[in-house]
Amino acid sequence: MAIVHAFAALRSHIISPPLLPSSPTFSKIHIDTLTTARITKTTTRTLVISPSFAMKNETSKLVDDVYKEEEEEEMEEPRETLLYSFTPLPLLFMAALPGAGAVRSLFGPFAELVKSFNLPGWLVHWGHPGNMAVVLFAMGGYGTYLGFRIRYSDDVEEKANAKDLHPKLLAGMFFFFALGATGGIISLLTSDKPIFESPHAVTGLTGLALLTIQTTLPALFENKPGLRNVHGILGSGIMTLFLVHAALGLQLGLSF
Repeated sequence: MAIVHAFAALRSHIISPPLLPSSPTFSKIHIDTLTTARITKTTTRTLVISPSFAMKNETSKLVDDVYKEEEEEEMEEPRETLLYSFTPLPLLFMAALPGAGAVRSLFGPFAELVKSFNLPGWLVHWGHPGNMAVVLFAMGGYGTYLGFRIRYSDDVEEKANAKDLHPKLLAGMFFFFALGATGGIISLLTSDKPIFESPHAVTGLTGLALLTIQTTLPALFENKPGLRNVHGILGSGIMTLFLVHAALGLQLGLSF
């Protein structure tokens, strides 16, 4: 038993060392140490986190500035459509000529008559462009081809046929273009649109005037053979003008 009591006493001395005496000085030192450790940890964490956070802020600001500059440039840059910005300005003075009121009063009853027929809207709107496209490419295109065959073909029979058919086709083109102009005016009146203020109308009137001059030139070929060259150049220019006229007509048809 004495051995057991001795072992217990020895164990209590090893496991439970004597506690340090509590004193205000020791408590203050202990608290200051913990506070210093916490501050050190906080400061270390701040130093590690702050640079990356600042870099992220700077990057986001730069991205925002770039986006703002791009938006400002997009707002400042005007948007234009090349097709609708094209206008033959030198010819627009013809649109100011008097006579639109007289033509409107002349064709007004016909426009009211067409309205009374209750035709499909697409037929009234696209009937004139469709007919004129056939006249331009069928009669005008083939007639122009025959005109070049007259000048450059070595086949006597082909040249004779071309001389016979060329003036007939282009005379027919002139007739149907003049008749089609009245159809175009009526089509615009049925839609309550201006008739002479568009570039399409200006190029059409110019083309008809040039065709009138073109038809008089062959009568002068015998006395002035040099006019054949003028006739060919003028004819090619007229066909080019009517191609522009067709493009402007398509633009006009799509605008309303």
